[in-house]
Amino acid sequence: MHVVVNAAMSADGKLSTRRREQVALSGEADFERVDALRASVDAVMVGVGTVLADNPSLTVDDSDLVAERDARGNSPQPARVVADSHARTPPGARVLDGAAQTFVLVAEEEPVEHRQSLEDAGATVVVAGETRVALPEAFAELEAHGVEDLMVEGGGELIFSLFADDLVDELSVFVAPTIIGGRDAPTLADGDGFVSELPELDLVGVERVDDGVLLEYDC
Repeated sequence: MHVVVNAAMSADGKLSTRRREQVALSGEADFERVDALRASVDAVMVGVGTVLADNPSLTVDDSDLVAERDARGNSPQPARVVADSHARTPPGARVLDGAAQTFVLVAEEEPVEHRQSLEDAGATVVVAGETRVALPEAFAELEAHGVEDLMVEGGGELIFSLFADDLVDELSVFVAPTIIGGRDAPTLADGDGFVSELPELDLVGVERVDDGVLLEYDC
């Protein structure tokens, strides 16, 4: 599976404020870039924290891009994937609105009735890992369902876990010309943090987009 992480952050590396409220960091040009990236992949993934904080749809907005997917023989919308170890995705979340197939990744310890509630809401539940989602195992299951190209949009806990498991192939970061601050504000890669064997990135692109900068890395 080819995994592309895409995110927008402030100049000091924050994804949101300490209140974890959605912040508009990029403008129209970057929105169009992200929409095109979504249209190019088989699935778009977020962590459950992003679902709870932002309630995203994770769908392609541009009707021309949707038509191009359809012409290629793909589903009109990419599938949606939520890393949700403890099945906290609300049944009424937009990722379960039926606009596209949605996979919810949960841990083995999660009660069967919680998994069933997600399935009743329309999700395809993937069980991987005992107490938290084992991403390599879950990704193998996603590949079995035809997901070969995956775009990950956050949040910081999920992005850190992906790097920790050496699952990231590309990283695209839009850096906005603003400062958020706050020791408790989420960053691009949260989690436990690395103290040795730091992941190394190869910078392959730098481009001014809107009033910010797009940095592209191979991982």
